[in-house]
Amino acid sequence: MTVEECYNAFGGDYKQAAGRLYSDAIIKKFMIKFPSQCGYDELCKAIEEKDYKAAFAAAHTLKGVCMNLSFTALEESSSMLTEALRNGFSEEVPGLYIKVQSDYKRILDVINEIA
Repeated sequence: MTVEECYNAFGGDYKQAAGRLYSDAIIKKFMIKFPSQCGYDELCKAIEEKDYKAAFAAAHTLKGVCMNLSFTALEESSSMLTEALRNGFSEEVPGLYIKVQSDYKRILDVINEIA
């Protein structure tokens, strides 16, 4: 699977990523590092513990990393979750969190194929 095919599989913007990172080797390097550096585990822990201030910070980190890598679908869902958490818990949070989990899993499945 090529890097561009990976992006197509998980709803990313390959052209934008390639314009920012210049080569497939660099993109792939950051894709493989993504799970350990994106804040997703911290988000899950914070949501589980109902620590919505920490959840906001983790969702914001996830959104930023996704923006830098042009992981468009997860960027959008994590951005919506970030805004829902901005002032603490809101009724939107559970549904948005499920969407983030789904988008993250889709990326992780692809990354596991190329790692």
